[in-house]
Amino acid sequence: MAGSMTQNEPKPVNHSGDARERLIDAAEELFASQGFDGTSIRDLITKAKSNLSSVNYHFGDKSVLYEDLFRQRLREMRQSRLKAVKDVMSKGNPTLEKLLHAYAVDFVKPFSDPKRNQRFMQLFFRELAEQRLPKDLFMNEMVAPVMTAMVEALATLCPDVSRRDIDMCFISTTGQLVHLMQIRVLFEGTQSPIGLINIDEAIEHIVKFSAAGIRGFAKGNDK
Repeated sequence: MAGSMTQNEPKPVNHSGDARERLIDAAEELFASQGFDGTSIRDLITKAKSNLSSVNYHFGDKSVLYEDLFRQRLREMRQSRLKAVKDVMSKGNPTLEKLLHAYAVDFVKPFSDPKRNQRFMQLFFRELAEQRLPKDLFMNEMVAPVMTAMVEALATLCPDVSRRDIDMCFISTTGQLVHLMQIRVLFEGTQSPIGLINIDEAIEHIVKFSAAGIRGFAKGNDK
């Protein structure tokens, strides 16, 4: 019959968005556990229950898949953090504590799933060591937009603090949150007090510590 498919003809490939997401998820897990060089295309398509045609269609090659994985995860975090800042500042009576708390809670949200937490941190540390991505990717995709929004919000709430001090206070607060996530992964599953730390309690501490520090600059206690 005309137009019918014979046994020797290839079956059409489903290039759906779902296939792309499966490849992204599989890449995140495999690149984190095995590294970029240790992960083959066959590993990826087997894990994602996909095929080579789908990889070629969505990404072209493994390097592009690796970069797109990071871009997608960074964009997800960026959008969520920007929304958290906007929500606080657009509602009545925004305060320094409310802003810092919203930022901190959203910062740790992607790591609430222990498995994903470990995967992302492993992947992040591998990238720091191997440096396969463009150097400006992290800055452009997440750091710069989020820092701009947070610094503007902090400056609005603390007009007596210099812009340079506001920048450094944001960096300091973010550094505390990064370190919190790092030690959670490092000591997870141990009986160490660090491994058993309550995330909500840690956030409250960071918020109080950072708010007090920022207000200290407003009073001129910058020595």
